Amino acid sequence: MTEENIEKGKTIAIISYLTIFGTIIAFYMNNETKNKFASFHIRQSLGLWLTFFILGYLIGNFNSWPITFAFWIFFGVLFIYGFITAVTGKAYSLPLVGNFYQKIFAGIGK
Repeated sequence: MTEENIEKGKTIAIISYLTIFGTIIAFYMNNETKNKFASFHIRQSLGLWLTFFILGYLIGNFNSWPITFAFWIFFGVLFIYGFITAVTGKAYSLPLVGNFYQKIFAGIGK
């Protein structure tokens, strides 16, 4: 990715981490330009949000605050990491799950 490509896609990449609606808005904003930097972060945030909702539903069945607290900390750290990499113009995959998201959502942004 070139520096120009990163600068053009930075706003869309940042928007993608702001709630699930931000991810959807960023997806449609990126449909016309197909910016690779923005597409990378859209795939990361979409995977993160979907995993958050699926695991959140499962975690909700446990009535245990340590499990819930660990869940929130885990996803909080991943969201902050993704957001910071988007703001700084880096295309680093999220720890543990980022490469998986890039593979399963490979069709987004192509």
